[in-house]
Amino acid sequence: MTDAFMINRFMDELLVEHGLSANTLEAYRQDLEGLSAFLALRGGDLLRADRETLLCYLSALTARDMAASSVARKQSAFRRFYRHLVLRDEREDDPTHLLDSPHLQRHLPQILNEEEVESLLNAPDRSTELGLRDAAMLELLYATGLRVSELIFLETDSIEPGFGFVRVVGKGDKERLVPVGEAALDIVEKYRRSARLLLLAGSPTRALFVTARGGPMTRQNFWYVIRRHAVMAGITKPLSPHLLRHSFASHLLNHGADLRAVQMMLGHADISTTEIYTHLAQDRLKQIHRQLHPRA
Repeated sequence: MTDAFMINRFMDELLVEHGLSANTLEAYRQDLEGLSAFLALRGGDLLRADRETLLCYLSALTARDMAASSVARKQSAFRRFYRHLVLRDEREDDPTHLLDSPHLQRHLPQILNEEEVESLLNAPDRSTELGLRDAAMLELLYATGLRVSELIFLETDSIEPGFGFVRVVGKGDKERLVPVGEAALDIVEKYRRSARLLLLAGSPTRALFVTARGGPMTRQNFWYVIRRHAVMAGITKPLSPHLLRHSFASHLLNHGADLRAVQMMLGHADISTTEIYTHLAQDRLKQIHRQLHPRA
């Protein structure tokens, strides 16, 4: 079996059985093809690679100043690939079994406090079509913690009036239901029944949020929206597309939400990803300490 054959077969399995996204699949393919090329220069191949050779390859990447996060992702791809070979009885051992993961420094995401969120949500002029659209997007993001990519792919039937949930297709095409508060539902419905129809100007798109020309909203368009309204709201903190998502999670935990519930709403596959927000929930931790510690 050639390396190319094994990689293609592995990609097919990840797509069919695990439903990984196209971006993740492409990253895995590039990682494995890079390793395959390295092995070929040494007269080897993926099927015969041993732990020492993998260590040599990963060390070479680190020596080229590749980010630890990128090295860790490649190592994760290799682990998954060799487990696949072991399960197929094509290898007796897993050469990645005892590989140490590179040390990753986890950076706390930037968030807004509740007063800043209020200012941002109130920045759009809701008397205009674009202002109402912007307010609906911002309100919905903060109400649900959606990823920006999930927001812009919402369709008109993703939210049903009176249902109280938004149906989201997240990473790996996995669907989840996320609760939505009345304030966000009301303004989204107002936008859908008025401003959206005017912005569409006959366009047939099913996208819930549309541009000034009636096309589906894009990440670039949304990035412009949040930057413009942040300036209007007087927010000087560094901005990111997921600013409201991070704030949503941190504020929920500050107010006593269960970590598992927040994980489900965010669509995190691993709760350790959600746990980073516990480091941001300082207000809640201080409150618990004051209430419960005998010498607080």
